[in-house]
Amino acid sequence: MRYVILGAGVAGFAAIESIRQADTAGEISIVSDDPNGFYSRPGLAYYLSGEIDGKALYPRSREDYRALNFAFINARARKILRDGKKLELEGKPALEYDRLLIATGARAIPLNIPGADLSDVVKLDHLADANTILALAKRGRTAIVTGGGITALELTEGLLARGMAVHYLLRGERYWSNVLDARESQIVEARLQADGVVLHYHAEVTEVVGRHKRVIGARLKDGTIIKCDLFAYAVGIAPRMELAQDCGLACERGILADERLQTNDEHIFAAGDVAQVYDPLTGHSTLDSLWNLAREQGRVAGLNMAGRRTAYLKSAPFNVTRLAGLTTTIIGTVGRGRDEDVLGIARGDSETWRELPEAIVAQGGFDVNHVRLLLGENHIIGAVLMGDQKLSLPLQKMVTHKTDISSIRDMLLQPNAPIADVLADFWVGQT
Repeated sequence: MRYVILGAGVAGFAAIESIRQADTAGEISIVSDDPNGFYSRPGLAYYLSGEIDGKALYPRSREDYRALNFAFINARARKILRDGKKLELEGKPALEYDRLLIATGARAIPLNIPGADLSDVVKLDHLADANTILALAKRGRTAIVTGGGITALELTEGLLARGMAVHYLLRGERYWSNVLDARESQIVEARLQADGVVLHYHAEVTEVVGRHKRVIGARLKDGTIIKCDLFAYAVGIAPRMELAQDCGLACERGILADERLQTNDEHIFAAGDVAQVYDPLTGHSTLDSLWNLAREQGRVAGLNMAGRRTAYLKSAPFNVTRLAGLTTTIIGTVGRGRDEDVLGIARGDSETWRELPEAIVAQGGFDVNHVRLLLGENHIIGAVLMGDQKLSLPLQKMVTHKTDISSIRDMLLQPNAPIADVLADFWVGQT
């Protein structure tokens, strides 16, 4: 059996690992146009801030790779020839496949304004971008960041850590309004301001101003010009699905895949940020850009490619991240609708988070220890925790397994309820 994996992200490598569990003799090739191979995309934020070095981005050793027995091909894929089951590559021989996995991920949506092509305009899409930013970031200089979601904050904090003065532009009235509520946004914003970040609300950039091909500032819609030496953006991501579209695979917002991660071609599978995966529990197909879900999709795709029929049953979207230095967990459906700072989906985001649930909000905590619950009739459908993370894993399990919380629901909804204590006592009684 000849397996070809298109994309060297976490979904692709999870697929290789599960293929090898089921088929020790098959021929596996992984194709990527990123010469850096497999590294931790979430780790780029810590690399940018200087908390880890480049070596720490690589979660696997050379011995691990040798044990998996695959060929890495650094090349750009040109075309999928479905009839002949071939993958055409630029400058290299075509690869024949029996099973193909498209795990090409997503790319940053480009900034579509005058001046966006200047040399000091940057994004944080992959390791090469991070290295470019590190080469440009100079202590004592000024940066502007625009956009929403986790990546915009990673850029803001990384540039700040490198000694730059940072202006953060928000098109709306607060940060990440489709996921966080007003109080949660306020907590993040206050911490950014305490660190010296200058926040600009209702600030829409119309032009990056340059001189001699270098950035010198940004012009806002109201005519204001803010001087800067570097301009960074994170306005959303789009699945890299052009190859799939060109060869006639079914696509909507991403490549459509069923619960086995199979596309409408029985020989081709899709997983990770590029895949819009059907969830049999909800009857919906959704996009996710979360590391843990991409890894699980890749694992299940690999098993199915090797002939072991396995269904991908999506767990509640779950992410532990850091917002303005504050550990934050987001679980399940917490939606607040549209975010003016993001087009479509953001990196580290889930379409499920953006749904507007029919739920009652229970909220507690103060300062930087905060919890918000979205309550259905008898179970928790979503949660946000900021600060203290003791309840992170219990809440993930309660949301995923739809644990009946009828016995404590009224207590959680009481004014000034000690929500964390009520949940902790309930969880202890369940285990």
